[in-house]
Amino acid sequence: MNDGVPTMTHRTTFALDEGTAQRLKRLSVRWKVSQAEVVRRSVEQAEKHASAQPGDVEKRIEMARQLRASIRKRNVDTAAWMATAQDSRR
Repeated sequence: MNDGVPTMTHRTTFALDEGTAQRLKRLSVRWKVSQAEVVRRSVEQAEKHASAQPGDVEKRIEMARQLRASIRKRNVDTAAWMATAQDSRR
């Protein structure tokens, strides 16, 4: 019977330093999942990040530079803009 939950067929043993083991435990508690699920989710995210197109980071940096230049050019009051944005989230 398949209830949509993948069958776990691979068992792996590995050693972690104390700090990593504690972070794994904290994430497990915070996310309310097993430590194995934390590892699965982390591996999935790491793979997605690693498979990003080579120029993605550079494009984002360039877009941020352009935005900053545009803000300076238009003399935007960023403090007032941030306050308005924060107020709208309350």
